[in-house]
Amino acid sequence: MAAKPELLSPAGDRERLDMALAYGADAVYLAGSAFGMRAFAGNFDREGLREAVSAAHARGARVHVTCNTLARNREVAQLPEYLEYLDAIGADAVIAAGPDVLDLCRHHAPHVQVHMSTQTGITNYETARVWHELGASRVILARELSLEEVAELKAKAPRGLQVECFVHGAMCVSWSGRCLLSNYMTGRDASRGACAQPCRYQYALMEEKRPGEYFPVFEEEGGTFILNSRDMCMIDHIPELIAAGVDSLKIEGRAKSAYYAAMTTAAYRHAVDAAAQGVAVDPVWRAEVEKISHRHYSTGFWFGPPGQYTESARYVRDWQVLAVVQSCDAAGNAVLSLRNKFSAGDELEVVGPDVAAFPMAAPMMRDMDGFELREPRNPQMEFRMKLPRAVPPLSIVRACRPSS
Repeated sequence: MAAKPELLSPAGDRERLDMALAYGADAVYLAGSAFGMRAFAGNFDREGLREAVSAAHARGARVHVTCNTLARNREVAQLPEYLEYLDAIGADAVIAAGPDVLDLCRHHAPHVQVHMSTQTGITNYETARVWHELGASRVILARELSLEEVAELKAKAPRGLQVECFVHGAMCVSWSGRCLLSNYMTGRDASRGACAQPCRYQYALMEEKRPGEYFPVFEEEGGTFILNSRDMCMIDHIPELIAAGVDSLKIEGRAKSAYYAAMTTAAYRHAVDAAAQGVAVDPVWRAEVEKISHRHYSTGFWFGPPGQYTESARYVRDWQVLAVVQSCDAAGNAVLSLRNKFSAGDELEVVGPDVAAFPMAAPMMRDMDGFELREPRNPQMEFRMKLPRAVPPLSIVRACRPSS
């Protein structure tokens, strides 16, 4: 079997970065306050970027900084200084969407690798070769390629060129994000990090002489989602991806929650490690991708077009994060930070970095002054709770609370 691939996780802000690192990411991708394709993620200011790189490197992980919007003249003038800063703080790679950033990196960030974004629409080995000859060390392939096409591209690409592919997360109804619908309908530009995802809307017909009268078009009970796409999930096919020569497995989701960053990373970490050992992933970890907020899953285009999906575009949200462990001693005495209300006697689950989920009933708790507490109520408040066993910091307490 080929070498174990890098596991690349999203880090939309510092909390999500810490979760991704704690739960096993080999590398993270994130953005500064400009030039990134997720304008509504928390992102990082200059000092935040420096601290993020230091935190990742302290854990042996790499940092890839997105610089993949389509820059206007006034913005491209700011790139040299920004790239020099990324070089100075030790960023490992810049994710670029065009030759402008690629060329500027040669002059202003010579110690930083350049990875060509999926926004460049790389679908064949000749395109990959050209980017490599221009100085790119990695290509992030279009999501629309099949496993067979990826394997051929990798086999025919220049030696030393790395191939990165998305393996989990949201899919775009358009070709690798090249969509004008958001801009047209809302004024938010998908190619500049502000997609409003109108492909997820539920649509109806309106006859021109009857304004305000909406006529639903039913394909399934509940309505029509003619542009809808499912989320990608390739956790059951890691051995095939490794055999195809994929160098980096990328999880989509910089705008998603810290819980999402933690549990997708944990699930794929165990799946990659199991595949490298030639064994099946433990079902306990495989189940974690079902316990995050997600749309119905498919394998994307890896095994052929996924087909039209006409059911609801709503997320499946069956599990809710209740608290995050701040510290815990060997006896299980933990300090936690509250995320959602729960009470003594509630049935809970605890999961953590390399700690498979286990059940517990919530005991009586105490506030930080030692007073008995049946139900912590204030968001982010710290409180004390006895856990059945010791767990590491950033472990998560959750409960099954299916959404209606």
